[in-house]
Amino acid sequence: MQAKKRYLTLLSAGTCLALLLYLGGVQLRAARAPRRAAPPGSSRHGPGAERPWPRFPDALRPFAPGPEGGGARVSPRQRRDASAGLYRGRRCRMESCFDFALCQKNGFKVYVYPQQKGEKIAESYQNVLAAIEGSRFYTSDPSQACLFVLSLDTLDRDQLSPQYVHNLRSKVQSLHLWNNGRNHLIFNLYSGTWPDYTEDVGFDIGQAMLAKASISTENFRPNFDVSIPLFSKDHPRTGGEKGFLRFNTIPPLRKYMLVFKGKRYLTGIGSDTRNALYHVHNGEDVVLLTTCKHGKDWQKHKDSRCDRDNTEYEKYDYREMLHNATFCLVPRGRRLGSFRFLEALQAACVPVMLSNGWELPFSEVIDWKQAAVIGDERLLLQIPSTIRSIHQDKILALRQQTQFLWEAYFSSVEKIVLTTLEIIQDRIFKHISRNSLIWNKHPGGLFVLPQYSSYLGDFPYYYANLGLKPLPTFTAVIHAVTPLVSQSQPVLKLLVAVAKSQYCAQIIVLWNCDKPLPAKHRWPATSVPVIVIEGESKVMSSRFLPYDNIVTDAVLSLDEDTVLSTTEVDFAFTVWQSFPERIVGYPARSHFWDNTKERWGYTSKWTNDYSMVLTGAAIYHKYYHYLYTHYLPASLKNMVDQLANCEDILMNFLVSAVTKLPPIKVTQKKQYKETMMGQVCIYSIF
Repeated sequence: MQAKKRYLTLLSAGTCLALLLYLGGVQLRAARAPRRAAPPGSSRHGPGAERPWPRFPDALRPFAPGPEGGGARVSPRQRRDASAGLYRGRRCRMESCFDFALCQKNGFKVYVYPQQKGEKIAESYQNVLAAIEGSRFYTSDPSQACLFVLSLDTLDRDQLSPQYVHNLRSKVQSLHLWNNGRNHLIFNLYSGTWPDYTEDVGFDIGQAMLAKASISTENFRPNFDVSIPLFSKDHPRTGGEKGFLRFNTIPPLRKYMLVFKGKRYLTGIGSDTRNALYHVHNGEDVVLLTTCKHGKDWQKHKDSRCDRDNTEYEKYDYREMLHNATFCLVPRGRRLGSFRFLEALQAACVPVMLSNGWELPFSEVIDWKQAAVIGDERLLLQIPSTIRSIHQDKILALRQQTQFLWEAYFSSVEKIVLTTLEIIQDRIFKHISRNSLIWNKHPGGLFVLPQYSSYLGDFPYYYANLGLKPLPTFTAVIHAVTPLVSQSQPVLKLLVAVAKSQYCAQIIVLWNCDKPLPAKHRWPATSVPVIVIEGESKVMSSRFLPYDNIVTDAVLSLDEDTVLSTTEVDFAFTVWQSFPERIVGYPARSHFWDNTKERWGYTSKWTNDYSMVLTGAAIYHKYYHYLYTHYLPASLKNMVDQLANCEDILMNFLVSAVTKLPPIKVTQKKQYKETMMGQVCIYSIF
């Protein structure tokens, strides 16, 4: 009986083994055999044909954007792997591909490689490099650098572009500081070319960071790359125009609800969304215009709608539409980014984003939900009803935020570059990095330096947000430049009058005179401490140094010959407490453009307007001492020191640039006495 069981077991095992070998051999032969194309009209799986394992449809397919041009679906990982040159370091993060040790000794310093002979640089990239070299981060010594930027033009990596730099791979690899891209930053606006427009920049970037326009969320390396906006070659290098929001009306008095005017791509990547815009266009308050008339061979691909679309397109002026619309559609083009984005921001036209997968500019720090409507290309038909449902108060808030973001981060190439560098600096020094409130509220991250303080209450811009008020006392800083020879000198009378103020905490006398310090008994006795500091360099800018002795929020800046009474000091301080972010003071001046002489003029004549308040008798927040010293370009401070004048003009321009507000003049009981300057008109030396 036992032998029979063993026999049956062996027979079953042998039969199974033979069957497996047979089936395996059939599949192996089928795999090796060349496939034949099925004849037209026939089924690949006819009677008796081998059927592969069935593929079930993807339930999410209708809701997921597929690869352009159809074909088999690929995973995000496979798409990233397909970009051969661009993302070999796709796993890079600050912790793995950045050497923090280079930044510990000298802080955040940026080195720009010297331009190589024979290498042409487009104007846009020249503006990028000039912004870095003019910033406080720049160093000409590579041994002090924390970050390195190529002088080779990497902005346009479209092989069909005349700006394309050939043999960039070998040129980059030959740089002795390249180090496989570690601690390097590469700027790029255009990558890839027709027909795929991939995000490959055409050379191996190694471990370098990318500051890139039109970058997708799939290829974007969080907290390593920086998404920047696409800007044109005409974008201003510095300054830039202000936003166009003039009236905070509710509802906005604009003719159109939603507008767009641009190219319609008949085929290829980016054509789907723009081809469907005509479904939403109503010719009244929703005006979405496209034209087929672009490119050399557009007529070869024209469809039945082209002639009608082209005619409608010519009827409308783009600028007129832009400035009279509440919402502006920003659909993707060939690439994810579009010039329409910055145009809409400046025009106070709320951007409606239709570019699935685009990592929005500076998304690491900017909350775009406060300034834009993030749409979905697959839900285009729902866009009009969605924006019509937004409350009027919310629309005004969105429009105001577009203006803040435009002027803070996007109005010039310089601001785009500096924002990029500040974001990277925050990653390196996380313990003092700026929070979301700083980046998304006036005056913005570029003017709030975390090296000054990590506490928002130490800045003059956030008292209302925190429910705080500035300290109720001030520190007087008297700038003394003449020797003390008589007890009746104005500086001593001024010192006594200021010391009697109920708000005065202390007085600092900055001794910038060439003569030795007076003996202690020469100074009058006062009820508040008097600290005499001898200026080390004896230059004008030293009056705005961030002295540790200043312990109050408010600084009362005084010239030694100023004549003020105690009540006038008290009055100015009480006014300043309501406007702690601004300069409040007595002596006013005005600057103006003289068309006849084609230069700026400056006058102290009494008129009905003024543009600045001199720091010879003015109160402001002590943070502006830090900004003056650490933010302003050294060239401006050096000019002030060489002229031994105009430091008050520079301080006024700094505060107004930060606050976008004028100073506040307070009036005196008697006419302000000026011994250094009469009623004169001076013209600039610039």
